Amino acid sequence: MKKLNLLLCVFTAGLYFSQTISGTILSKDENHPIAYAKIGVDKENVGVITDENGNFSIDLSNTNTSGKIKVEVAGYEPFTETISDFIKQNSQKIYLKEKVKNIQEVKLKPKKLVDKNWGVNTKTKTVMYSVNPAFKKEDFLGETALEFKASRRSKIKTINLNIASTTADRPVVMRYTIYNEKNGFPNESILDEEITVELTKDKIIDQTFSLDVNDKNIWVQGKFFVGIQFLKEFEGRLNISAALFRTGYIRKFYGDWKKMTIAAPAINIDVKVDKNAKDEEKQEEFNDQALSYDFGDVSKYIEESNKEIYGKNDGVGKFLKLKDADLYYEVYGEGEPLFLLHGNSGSIKDFYQQIPELSKQYQVIVMDTRSQGKSTDKTKKDFNYKIFSDDVKALASHLNLKKINIAGWSDGGNTGLEFALKYPESLNKLITIGANAFPEGVDKDLTENFMIKYKVSQLENKPESFNQGRLLKLMLKEPKITNKQLNKIQNKVLVIAGEKDVITQEHTQFLAKQMPNSELKIYKDATHMIPFENAEQLNQDILDFMKK
Repeated sequence: MKKLNLLLCVFTAGLYFSQTISGTILSKDENHPIAYAKIGVDKENVGVITDENGNFSIDLSNTNTSGKIKVEVAGYEPFTETISDFIKQNSQKIYLKEKVKNIQEVKLKPKKLVDKNWGVNTKTKTVMYSVNPAFKKEDFLGETALEFKASRRSKIKTINLNIASTTADRPVVMRYTIYNEKNGFPNESILDEEITVELTKDKIIDQTFSLDVNDKNIWVQGKFFVGIQFLKEFEGRLNISAALFRTGYIRKFYGDWKKMTIAAPAINIDVKVDKNAKDEEKQEEFNDQALSYDFGDVSKYIEESNKEIYGKNDGVGKFLKLKDADLYYEVYGEGEPLFLLHGNSGSIKDFYQQIPELSKQYQVIVMDTRSQGKSTDKTKKDFNYKIFSDDVKALASHLNLKKINIAGWSDGGNTGLEFALKYPESLNKLITIGANAFPEGVDKDLTENFMIKYKVSQLENKPESFNQGRLLKLMLKEPKITNKQLNKIQNKVLVIAGEKDVITQEHTQFLAKQMPNSELKIYKDATHMIPFENAEQLNQDILDFMKK
């Protein structure tokens, strides 16, 4: 009997501490429901959002009963209660008391106010922060934020969110929150009222969803954060443009904020800066174009390449094991050998539109450059294009190829130039696509982009950032090919670049002029992404040049 009583007690306790509690959150003064309020467990990832009528239902199973339930709504005093007390009632009514607002009159001379825009302005469709309710609910209800710094007292006029695309089947309900800072992370909301909005396609103008908050009288100074949270599930997906290597912040419900160093969403704000105010600290402003250089929308080409077999073809893929690297390669077709060399941080799959066409007439050898794609590098030393050209020679020798042709895109073209200098007897013809002989030939904004990203990788000092840092440093320091060296290249060379390439047209023309047996072709209106965007024309030009 005692054993039975003990089991009953344990069973009863399990019921007591594992409950789903329903209720309503209301305004104490006006007794009206508070829509889209956050109710969750403090310092935990457990929580829900109230509906339009303030109703909620929260599952507190497996939570520590000594923890605290927390409700925070802008303009109201926060509510906290221990879970053990909270679950004593199955139906809850939580009343929030309005905060007393201290409204201070601000007098500013119009001529002392200066318009500024801060934040991430990129409108890329390649790097995106994706919001998808179909994934884990706790992730969807999470919050992301971007840090800002105002050296002088400033008023936020507009909050902008750059949208890459949306397939949402209904208005996307979301909330903006402005946080002050503590220990480098978002801390408390400084808002007097919630900023809840409905995002619809018709409100997205030129890829930007803008919200006028001028009447909300939001003044900031020093470090602060603009956060976004999505409040209602929808079918489909919302893709927000994002900047690579820009630090964002993320948390799940009332859990701790964490840094997100891979990318940050394109949140930017229009402000009026009070030039009359005391300048406590210099505003650190970044060139957002440099932080996230826009190569155009190549997302569809990336998606298409991922669907193809190239770069992951187990039937033909092999590794060449060197002393300090393992080089992955694939071979297609028969005939005269033609190496295709990809660009920085690329892989074999980038040539998914070239391989099937060129391999009809040539033996096409595609390889992942060391430390990229499936190829590995066992060293810790800096990269240079001479090392990469040695790898090409090693693979050619392994395949018993005495003389090869090379078509190299971007970094691959640079490697081709180094190969021509070091192994002229092993090279027949060379095609370069968007190549450069020295770093100064690259667009200055892109070079600045590389520099910032490289500094970020150095500051992070993480194992996963090491290789990225080496590849960035490579583009900042290499190649170092002189005029006289270019003059020595006697092989036939086809120099290709886009009219809007990141390699300046002057440099491309210089490159072709210095090599005595070269031809120059500039693709009208083309960018650096010629193998993606101008595949048919490029394939034909390669075939025509090879037959000469």
